[in-house]
Amino acid sequence: MANENGIGKGIVIGFLTGAAVGALLGLLFAPKSGKELRGDIRLKGKDFLDDAEEYISQAKEKASQLINEGKKKSEKLVADAKVKVDALLSEAEKILGDAKEKAGSAIETGKARIEKESDKLKAAVKAGIDAYKTEKTS
Repeated sequence: MANENGIGKGIVIGFLTGAAVGALLGLLFAPKSGKELRGDIRLKGKDFLDDAEEYISQAKEKASQLINEGKKKSEKLVADAKVKVDALLSEAEKILGDAKEKAGSAIETGKARIEKESDKLKAAVKAGIDAYKTEKTS
């Protein structure tokens, strides 16, 4: 897109330059007196400057519009990105909460199982000690 703007700009500048040179050559080769020729050159110069100022004004206006459009698009992109980031963070928090809940549940189940097995082991050890004591005393 930048290359197309450069080509268009070059064409317009070339056109304006060619028009000015053509007008100047036309005036120089026209059969007029020096005073008339200088007056015509002055008028054509003013016309050329007016055209150039108008072109510059239009270019500034177009550049301003492009900058404003770019700002609007970038603001929209930033807003969209924020919405997506917020959604991702919310999803990540939900997944983390679920993982914590499952881990807590697994830990509680593991603790309960360990306690149950520990109680069985204690009972077995106690039964073994009691059996040893009764065997020893008999």
